[in-house]
Amino acid sequence: MDSLTQAALGAAVGVAVMGRRTAAWKAALWGGIAGTLPDLDALIDHGDAVLNMVLHRADTHALLYLALAGWPLGWLIARWHGESAHWPRWGLAMVLVLVTHALLDAMTVYGTQLLRPFTDTAYGVGSVFIIDPAYTLPLLVGVAWALWRTPSGHRANAAGLALSTAYLGWSALAQAWVSDHARESLAAAGLPSQQVLVTPAPFTTALWRIVSVDGTHYHEGYYALLDRGRPVAFRSHPRGAELIRQHGHHPHVQRIARFSDGFYRLHSRDGRLWLTDLRMGQEPHYSFDFDLGAPLPPDSPPPVAQRAGLRADLRTGLPWLWARLQGQALPPLGEFLAQGPRPRPSGAGQPHPVEALLPAAPPPRLP
Repeated sequence: MDSLTQAALGAAVGVAVMGRRTAAWKAALWGGIAGTLPDLDALIDHGDAVLNMVLHRADTHALLYLALAGWPLGWLIARWHGESAHWPRWGLAMVLVLVTHALLDAMTVYGTQLLRPFTDTAYGVGSVFIIDPAYTLPLLVGVAWALWRTPSGHRANAAGLALSTAYLGWSALAQAWVSDHARESLAAAGLPSQQVLVTPAPFTTALWRIVSVDGTHYHEGYYALLDRGRPVAFRSHPRGAELIRQHGHHPHVQRIARFSDGFYRLHSRDGRLWLTDLRMGQEPHYSFDFDLGAPLPPDSPPPVAQRAGLRADLRTGLPWLWARLQGQALPPLGEFLAQGPRPRPSGAGQPHPVEALLPAAPPPRLP
């Protein structure tokens, strides 16, 4: 999750565990700081874009290491504030702050290596987006209330934690329901339904992105809860089966194939080989798209660079998201952008739903 959410969760957990044993601002401050510490591994450069991806949320998110680190951190904080008598409680608070950071990250699709050093398997439920105001706001309100008023603030903080946790439960239930509906739609369309990924759209759990993969293609569709049972419309895209056959044994391809649970593609552009994680983003805008260099034999280590900044324009993306949330039957955002403005004859009816939501172009400036 984003740093603000992790800080808010850490502060809320700190206040809840410490209770009235210390000032609420101390518990919130140190909880918020500790709640962001595991993500400092993003500052480590492993010398390779693919390694930087697969080693993020690794050792610093391992539950065993976090549980061990929390106790000395709590002891240091207790000594700092002259509260040595409460150091076991501070230790417990820091353990829970660090552990809940990793568990919350595991609710996203990225992948969190919770059980290192025993296994490097990356776990990702994928039921919440990395930024979701519906999860974060109850935490912020509860912590703010705890800092403002006591003792009612502690009850408000507990309520914020309860609401945010209930929202995670809702997200998992909604994901399971959409997964069942997606598989029914895939089967009805004659598409593979064995390997299916269901993740929420940005900022919400009311709209879901569905990806199914087979040996040659991946199939992408969207389902909004306001679609009211309408079958999911899928678009199919090539995975680069021949390129996977040629380069599938390359270490970088194997790393991403394992890290993404098989939701990846290979494609060639301008004579260069590109490796894409299909879980994060949407066609054709993906968060992790790696340039492996010119096509090489599978055992040759190519230079790796990550293409940055490939994402949809918010000016178009947010209105499309809002219209799709309302159950309007729209093409995927990437397809809509590729089509460009749709001409309409004079006297035509209502504009296309997304075009109607876009802000009007500014008038030309006079010389």
